[in-house]
Amino acid sequence: MQNIKVTIADSNFLSRKGLAVLLAESANFSLVAEALSTSDLVNQSKFYQPDLIVIDYESANFSIEGLVQVVKKYPNTPLLAITEFKSNALIAKALNAGVKSHLLKDCDHDEIVEAIYKTAKGEQFMCGKIVSAVLDEKGPAAIASYNCDGINISEREMEIIKCIAEGLSNKEVADKLFLSTHTVTTHRKNIMAKLGVNNTAGLVLFAVRENLISPNHFLFSAAS
Repeated sequence: MQNIKVTIADSNFLSRKGLAVLLAESANFSLVAEALSTSDLVNQSKFYQPDLIVIDYESANFSIEGLVQVVKKYPNTPLLAITEFKSNALIAKALNAGVKSHLLKDCDHDEIVEAIYKTAKGEQFMCGKIVSAVLDEKGPAAIASYNCDGINISEREMEIIKCIAEGLSNKEVADKLFLSTHTVTTHRKNIMAKLGVNNTAGLVLFAVRENLISPNHFLFSAAS
């Protein structure tokens, strides 16, 4: 397996060192740099081109606005955010600013490792607690009651969800993506199971309102 080069962007010492230890435990990960501020991270682009940036945009010296600068300097490097949960709207802003995947600080070792692998490959990975909070439209007070199991949505699944949200039938999705109708139906069932929705209306609501599949196309209603 190809070595994944990672930069940690977080002003909190314990958070950085904890992630550094996690990376050191795997021969497939290598820590190439640490950044204590947005300016640090932007300036490091002259010297390092990591495969992934793990960032806490809520820590001191980082911000949602700073993510735009980071994306500009690292256009080919996906961002995995690991933060405390504040609000659905804040997550929406982070996704729109360029964050690819999102975890919470209390996610466990295995989920962080999986998120690193998936995000470095270009896939989107969301903490299960975030997805549950978004669907239930509840805030930080309810987050502890949710399951933290990750939600991994592949690029193909994101394409299918977007098509469904645009009102295409299974056959129309199949024709557009050059798949069989049976394959689209199977994907659709798997996606609904992953997201915990029971019908197409729930899937469309998730896609349109929660912006977890196409950050630059849809907006959270909470962010408006």
